[in-house]
Amino acid sequence: MLTLTRDDGYLLSTDPDRIDLDRVHHWLSTDAYWAIGRSRETVARAFAGSLPFGVYRPGDGRQVAVARAVTDQATFAWLCDVYVDPGERGRGLGSWLAQAVRDHLDTLGVRRILLATNDAHGVYAKVGFTPLPDPRRWMQLDRRDEPVSQLTGKEQSGGSPLTVEA
Repeated sequence: MLTLTRDDGYLLSTDPDRIDLDRVHHWLSTDAYWAIGRSRETVARAFAGSLPFGVYRPGDGRQVAVARAVTDQATFAWLCDVYVDPGERGRGLGSWLAQAVRDHLDTLGVRRILLATNDAHGVYAKVGFTPLPDPRRWMQLDRRDEPVSQLTGKEQSGGSPLTVEA
């Protein structure tokens, strides 16, 4: 588990038990353009299947930023759900968080980290991220507009999966 403390007292930790999922869910589902409307259950499942990074304020220890890395912890990672509380922005927390993620993944041997951003290119460029050299090589399967029940066989309310007979 990684724990770092800045000179000004902000603490960064990968301890999943420290993540305030209610706070993170609120941030993502109400203010993050990529996750507006995301359910609390989806946030919980996403963080359970990822390497979480939380940043905590000095003094009261309240969580003020978050990121997660979806990774095999050997060769590849996708950095996502990076969010800094609006009241804490302008303190370099986003760059510090991105650098900490990059450095921690480096200790695991991960050599390729991808991310997508609409408006924070400068934050990530500070720690070495660059545009894809040939984006035509990359493909995606984007099914965000399809109902979850069509994708997983589960009801929207979390019902049981479809039965498939061979």
